[in-house]
Order: sequence, then C-alpha cells, then structure tokens
Amino acid sequence: MFKEFKKFIDRGNVLDLAVGVIVGGAFSSIVTSLVNNIFTPIIGLIIGGVDFSSLSITFKDTKIMYGAFIQSVIDFLIVAFCLFLIVKAINKLTHKKEEEKSKAPAKSAELKTLEEIRDLLKNDVQNK
Repeated sequence: MFKEFKKFIDRGNVLDLAVGVIVGGAFSSIVTSLVNNIFTPIIGLIIGGVDFSSLSITFKDTKIMYGAFIQSVIDFLIVAFCLFLIVKAINKLTHKKEEEKSKAPAKSAELKTLEEIRDLLKNDVQNK
C-alpha cells in the first residue's frame, strides 16, 4: 500500500493539482477583493446602495431570509462576470502570443528559388 501511495505521489499530477489549488486560492482572494472593493461599491452607487440581505418574510415562527439569497445570487453574478473578464483578457493575451509565434517569416525570393531547384533535383533523381 505504501508503494502504491508513493507511486501516486510521484506521478506529477498530484503536484500539479496541489499547485493549482494553491494558486486558485490566491486567485480567489484577488477576485474577492476586486468584487468587494471595486465592483460592489460601483453597483451600490448605481442602484442606490440597496442591500437585499435584510429582506425577509415571517411565516408563523419561521423567518425566511429571501433577501440573503438574492444578495448571494447578485454576488455570484458579479464574481462570475469578473472571472469572465479576467479569463477573456488572459485568452486575448495568450492568443496574441500564439499568433506571433505561429507567423512564419515571409520567404525571400532567393529561398523560393532554392526550394524550386531542390524540388526539381528531387524529381530528376526520382525519374532516373
């Protein structure tokens, strides 16, 4: 059993997963700060500082806090939108880098001529 565990740890996927979880946790705090400190105050200004979390309905002896649910949904949508913007920006940067790498330099006239000569020589050798 210890050998299997050691083999599992040595595979590398576990290390990648651990790094991903740690980076994800750090990234989560960045996104949370972005939402709490930038987007939520701006949205609060736009909608007049409405706080839904205190809205509730009392039914017999039970208090149903539907406002807290609405606030959670709004917070989720803000976080999801922020993540969308961040991922979109990263994808745009990555795509530009890939385009730059994939662009082959234009072939010079000399190179084209040399390739034609090579192809002619190949055909000539194959026909003999």
